Amino acid sequence: MNYQAAIFDMDGLLLDTERVCKGVFEEACASLSIPFLEDVYLDIIGRNAQGIEQVLRAGYGNDLDYPVLHHAWKTRYDAVVKHQAIPVKEGVIELLTWLKDNNVPTAVATSTQNDVAKIKLKFAGLDHYFDNLTTGCEVTNGKPDPEIYLLAAERLNIRPEECLAFEDSNNGVLAAVRANMQTFQIPDLVQPSAEILTLGHTVTSSLSNVLATLKIQHSTTA
Repeated sequence: MNYQAAIFDMDGLLLDTERVCKGVFEEACASLSIPFLEDVYLDIIGRNAQGIEQVLRAGYGNDLDYPVLHHAWKTRYDAVVKHQAIPVKEGVIELLTWLKDNNVPTAVATSTQNDVAKIKLKFAGLDHYFDNLTTGCEVTNGKPDPEIYLLAAERLNIRPEECLAFEDSNNGVLAAVRANMQTFQIPDLVQPSAEILTLGHTVTSSLSNVLATLKIQHSTTA
């Protein structure tokens, strides 16, 4: 690996938010007597607001009153993430500290809205680790399109191919690989599909494993 920067997804990768999000979506569905379609739900992971709406409308059909469902879901989700810290995933602090100590610029590229992303990172105590934040509301095409990763790299003034990218979701991995980044996948709720596994990126169980790999490489090239 030859890298000059590191770019991170947020939900399900830095923060253990995906289970919270799924749980409150199920609650919203139940409150409206709408069935919870898990396969449809899992396909929205990693997408921005526009992509989520498209997938849910396609999956639930024409009878879905999307604005009502979205309001019920968002109200429950915001009640959690805007008022309390979400647990940080294994290895996050250690990896971010090591990158900072080695003067590697870092950024977040998340499909979450900018204001919500800032709140989540601040509550979790992670905001000071990152040189910039790029969010889903700042791009035209959300993940799996590479636009958000390309914008994050541009803001760091680093070529995409010289960036490490860290993702949990298949949609996010597609975005990072299409941006020509050196991509690591740490699966959360969704395991890599057969199609995703053909991309040739690195799949591992935690960011702790990533840190161990980077330390080994660093020691052999120092």
